Amino acid sequence: MALSSIRRIYRLLSVFSFQKLWNLVRLYSSFFVSRLSRKAIHWGLPWSLSIEPTTACNLSCPECPSGLKQFTRPTGQMTFENFKIIIEKQYKHLIWLILYFQGEPFLNTHFFEFVRFARSKNVFTSTSTNGHYLTKTLARKTVESGLDQLIISLDGLDAETYQKYRIGGNFKKVMEGIKNLVDAKKEARASHPFVIVQFIVFKSNEHQLKEVKRLKKELGVDQVEIKTAQFYDFENGKDLMPSVQEFSRYKANENGNYQLKNELKNRCLRMWQGSVITWDGHVVPCCYDKDADHQFGNLIEDDFKNIKNNVEYSAFRQQILKDRSQIEICRNCSE
Repeated sequence: MALSSIRRIYRLLSVFSFQKLWNLVRLYSSFFVSRLSRKAIHWGLPWSLSIEPTTACNLSCPECPSGLKQFTRPTGQMTFENFKIIIEKQYKHLIWLILYFQGEPFLNTHFFEFVRFARSKNVFTSTSTNGHYLTKTLARKTVESGLDQLIISLDGLDAETYQKYRIGGNFKKVMEGIKNLVDAKKEARASHPFVIVQFIVFKSNEHQLKEVKRLKKELGVDQVEIKTAQFYDFENGKDLMPSVQEFSRYKANENGNYQLKNELKNRCLRMWQGSVITWDGHVVPCCYDKDADHQFGNLIEDDFKNIKNNVEYSAFRQQILKDRSQIEICRNCSE
């Protein structure tokens, strides 16, 4: 195991407390009891939250509601005051915070305040970015904020390939941003953030798969991750859908249409261990509910202790245990 990975594990373990460990025991116990009894029971509070800094994005990626500007829900960005309200309610049980849902998180001017406040409450912080805002100044601020992990999307190894999906993007700018961040870490003699370059596989870039792994050494990042792509309305296939089956979530069936490769089982650990919070505080089940169609409460106005077992949330978990295929967002889930 690389030294950088060991350091990341150490930073993660440093946020643990007896209260958080006991909460984990309660959460996972309730999940297994629910599976055995087929009755949705939820003990404990989320150990993981995804909080959405903003719905805004500088790119126009064709399989992303932020890029397509096609949200049916209200758009905007979270205020620092509301962020503090949420963290104050959750930090005693919260281990992992993902500052990302939809949109480009660095577009929220309070982003570094979010990170610093969460870190002051002993929470491991992570985010995902398209990498266009990592100037030398912001790269330095990223390191100084104490951010624990940063995922940078780089879906192509040259400008032409990159822009086939990241429409409106600038390959050179992203590469410069990665360099700025790596340099900022060196200058500060810091091991954080743990930098992951993420390569989402599409038809347009699958020819570069063999070259992807060399990025770790060439760019000086901590990890390179290859990820499969999610497609909306995938049943009839999409031009960007990869032909390399190993890196596709979908497969052709006998009718010539497409379906998920994985079996959709009537369980989902995500519904017990964490939740997603929209920019305006709404609690939704997971990152597949991009339009926040399933809202179980508002964490700015209410407490998760009241929200987690209310009628709507309990019914949603029960439906997962009964027949998950009846939930639309689950039908395109690789979980």
